[in-house]
Formats: sequence, C-alpha cells, structure tokens
Amino acid sequence: MSRYPTMPGILLGELFPNFEADTTSGRIKFHDFLGDSWGILFSHPADYTPVCTTELARAAKLTDEFKKRGVKMIALSIDSVEDHKNWSKDVMAYANEAGSPLPFPIIADEKRELSVQLGMLDPDERNKAGLPLTARCVFVIGPDKKLKLSILYPATTGRNFDEILRVIDSLQLTAQKKVATPVDWKPGEKVMVVPSLPDSEATALFPNGVTTKEMPSGKKYLRYTQI
Repeated sequence: MSRYPTMPGILLGELFPNFEADTTSGRIKFHDFLGDSWGILFSHPADYTPVCTTELARAAKLTDEFKKRGVKMIALSIDSVEDHKNWSKDVMAYANEAGSPLPFPIIADEKRELSVQLGMLDPDERNKAGLPLTARCVFVIGPDKKLKLSILYPATTGRNFDEILRVIDSLQLTAQKKVATPVDWKPGEKVMVVPSLPDSEATALFPNGVTTKEMPSGKKYLRYTQI
C-alpha cells in the first residue's frame, strides 16, 4: 500500500484549510495570504518539467487579468523553495520576460503533506524515485475561504487558463446575482434566472427584462436576462 493516499481532498463549499507553508515569498498562513480576496491555487507535478513551465508562463502573463478580478494567485510544486526560485527564471524566460520575477509565489511541498491533505496526488504519474507526482489541480477559493471550484487534470494534460478566467467570471457574477451561466457563456452574454426565483421577483430584480424560451414540455424554466 502506498504511503501517499490520494484522498481525502476537499469538497465544494467546504472551508479551505488554513495551512502554513514555505513559499518563494517566505512562509505563509493561507487565510492571511488571501485576506479578503478571492484566491486560486494551482498545483504542478514537478519543477523543470515541460508542461508545467508553459502553464506557469501563461499564468504569469495573465497576472493583470487575475488582479482585475481581485484574485490572488499561488502555485504549488513538490520541490524545494530554492528549486522553485531557479525554475522561475526558466519560466519567465519562456514567457519572454527574462530577468523579471515570477509575479506570484510557489509553495514548496517537498514532503507532499499538503498534496495528500488536498487530494492532489496522481497515482499514475511518478518520479524517478517512484514517488507519486501531484496532479494538475485548480482550486478557486472565495472571500469566505470556502472552496468554490475544483478542476483536476492529469499530469499529462496542460490547463486552459482562458477557461479558468471564464469560470471565475461566472463564479463572481453568480455569487452576487440570482443567476446561472449557460453553456459556453462569456461575460456580456445573457444569463439564466435561477429556477428557485419566482417570476414576480425576477421582474423586480432584473430591470432589463426576463425572456422565456418556449419548450415542447410547456415548462417555463429557461428564463434569460441581460446583466
């Protein structure tokens, strides 16, 4: 039996652990690091690996987009702080910003303690020593410190950061308004009124009006509005 179980992990709506960890920006306590902001934590299998380098470079280029949304960024990998700092130079060179510092910290999880706690290990991907690598996890945490989104990719598949930003836009909108976002939704497009909201309240809440799409069932559950 492996001494690195892939569970327990954390479920949507649960309070995200207030862990302490060493990072490239010093030691942090996670809730203090977040403050009143939204946060995103994304894990990487290991330093000096090809897919991870492309991902961190893309994340670095999108720093301003995350800032606009009030989202603090932090990465995690299973190597040391010193390795992270040196690897960051390669990352920024790949991003065509050689000499610039990586604009967010990387957690050093050498003992895989945090990876186990958060259920981030990939049992099918191992390093040269036979130890499991972390999968490509994405956690989005709200200002209430609760988990709002988790996406799990295998180590062999790079993430789509445009999709991550799109989902954050949806999470932030739906946290404030009684709406849901339909398939392939993008900011500025129509949203759907949540089923639990009566028509009378919907009319009052959405001054741009509510339209209902007729369906063969006759049920009027597809209600749209423009925010």
